[in-house]
Amino acid sequence: MRNGGQLLVDCLVAQGATKSFGVPGESYLAVLDALHDTRGRLDFVLCRQEGGAAFMAAAWGKLTGAPGICFVTRGPGATNASIGVHTAMQDSSPMILFVGQVGTDMKGREAFQELDYRAVFGTMAKWAAEIDRVERIPEILARAWTVATTGRPGPVVIALPEDMLTDSTDAAPLRGPARIVPAAPSTTALAEARALLAGAERPLIFLGGSNWTPEGRAALQSFAEESDIPAVAVFRYQDQFDNDSQSFCGHAGVGMWPSTKRLIAEADVILGINVRFGENSTDGYTLLDVPQPKQRLIHVHGSDDELGKVYVPELGIHADPSAMAQALAAAPVSGGWAGWRATARAAFEAGFALPDQPSPVDMGKVIAHLQEVLPEDAILTNGAGNFAVWPGYFFKYGARHRLLAPQSGAMGYGVPAAVAAKVAHPGRAVVCIAGDGDFQMTGQELATAAQAGAQPVILIVNNGTYGTIRAHQERHYPARVSGTDMVSPDFAMLARAYGFHGERVERTEDFAAAFARALASKTGAVLDLNVSAEALTPRVTLSAMREAALAKQA
Repeated sequence: MRNGGQLLVDCLVAQGATKSFGVPGESYLAVLDALHDTRGRLDFVLCRQEGGAAFMAAAWGKLTGAPGICFVTRGPGATNASIGVHTAMQDSSPMILFVGQVGTDMKGREAFQELDYRAVFGTMAKWAAEIDRVERIPEILARAWTVATTGRPGPVVIALPEDMLTDSTDAAPLRGPARIVPAAPSTTALAEARALLAGAERPLIFLGGSNWTPEGRAALQSFAEESDIPAVAVFRYQDQFDNDSQSFCGHAGVGMWPSTKRLIAEADVILGINVRFGENSTDGYTLLDVPQPKQRLIHVHGSDDELGKVYVPELGIHADPSAMAQALAAAPVSGGWAGWRATARAAFEAGFALPDQPSPVDMGKVIAHLQEVLPEDAILTNGAGNFAVWPGYFFKYGARHRLLAPQSGAMGYGVPAAVAAKVAHPGRAVVCIAGDGDFQMTGQELATAAQAGAQPVILIVNNGTYGTIRAHQERHYPARVSGTDMVSPDFAMLARAYGFHGERVERTEDFAAAFARALASKTGAVLDLNVSAEALTPRVTLSAMREAALAKQA
C-alpha cells in the first residue's frame, strides 16, 4: 500500500524524471515526504519563488526534451507559477506543473486558496486536469507525460487535492514512459515537397522548435547545405542550426535585421519545419499574407493542429521534424539559386559589423569576447528587454551551443533558466545575460543556485532603465520619461551576499580579465556591467531616437 504522494513520486521516477523544481506548500506535504526517499534519483531543487521554479522547469524542458517537473502549492503558488506555464506554452517546451488543491470535500466553496485549475490554466496550458481518486494517479500521469512531449510539446497542469494525496491505494506505479513512434512523412508528401523546392527560384528553410533529435538537426543542415538553400531560424531558436554554416542566413525575431525581412518576404517557396509562425517571426504577420501567403508554403509539423492554424499551406505535412529532415537529406534538391543563398549569407555576415557603442562598457565588444573565449558547448540564457539583442543577434551559435530564451518575452527568465541549465549540465559553462530590471525579477534565485551547487555566470547589463519601454517612450513620447528610470542595488555586493563572486566592471577594457575570474570562480559569478542608456540599441542612440521623434512632431 502507498499513499498518493508516494505513488505519484514512484510514477515520476519510473518515467525517468531525475530533477524537480518547486517551493514547498502544506497542500502537497505527502509528495514532499515521498521525495525524502528519492534523493539522488529524483531530487527536489528548492526555489525561492514559484515563478522562478516554473521558469526552471520550462527551461529544463527546452534544454533536455524531457518534461520539466515543478511542484507548487495551491492558490498563490499556482498563480505565481503561471508565468512559467505561459512561457513553456509559447516555447513549445515540455513541462508538468503539479499544484496543490483543497480537499475534495471542500471544492466549490471558495475554500482557502481554492482555484478551479481547469478554468485558470485551460487556455494557458496544453492540458489541465485534476486527480480526484488516488488510484488514477498512474493513468493521469502517463497521459500528462505523453501530452507534454508529443505533437507540439508543451506544459501540462495537474491539480492534486490534499486528501487524495494522503489516501492509500494498492495501485501499481507506472513501469516506464510510453514509446510513441513519431509521425513520418509519406513518400507522396516527400515527392511533392521536393518538387515544390526544385521548382523555386528563391527557396527558404524556416526552422524552429527545441524538440529536434541530434540526428534530425544534422540532417536538416545537411539538406540545406547540399541543396544550397538559405535557412532562417524563428525567434530565439537560432541555436538549432549551426550559425557557422554557409546556409545559415539569419534569425527572425524582435528587432529582425532588414536583410532577414527581405529574405522571407522575397522567397517564393518556404519550407517551414517545426514552426508555429508566431507574431515576432513574421514581423507582426506582415512578411506572409494571412491567411494565404504569396510564397508557396510547405508547412511541416508534428502536430496537425498547427497546420493551417494561421497560414494556409500549399502542402501541409503532419510529420516529426527530425523524421522529415532525415527523409529530405537522403535526396537533396538542386536549382539555380546559388546566388540567392550567397547574397543572403553575405548580408547575415555584414550584420555583425558594429559601430563603437556610446557606453563605458561596449556590449558589442563584450559579446565578441564571449564568442572568442566560451567553450563550444556553452549555454547562454536571457530574459526579455532591449539587452536581449546582444545574445539574440550578435552571438553565433555553433553546433553544440544552446540558447535558452523565452518566446513569450517574459522578463526574469534568464537567471532561473541558467540555474536549471547548470543543474542539468554541471560541467558546462552557463552564462546568463540579464538587464538590470530583468535580473531583479528573479534575482533571489541566486540563493537557489547556491544551495543546489548550480551557480552560473551572470552578466548584468546595468543601464538604469527599463530599456524596451524607454525606447518606445522616446519614439512616441519624446523627452517625457515616465516610470522607466531605475535605482538599483549594488549588484556585486548582492552577489557576494548570496555566496557568488561579484564584481563591477566600469570599462570595456576591464571586461576580459573580470570574465576570466568569473569563469574560474567555483561559486559562480555576477558581473555588473556599466552600460549607458544611450546604447539602448546597437545602431541608434537614445538621443537620436528622441531627436528623430521631436523632428517628426515639429
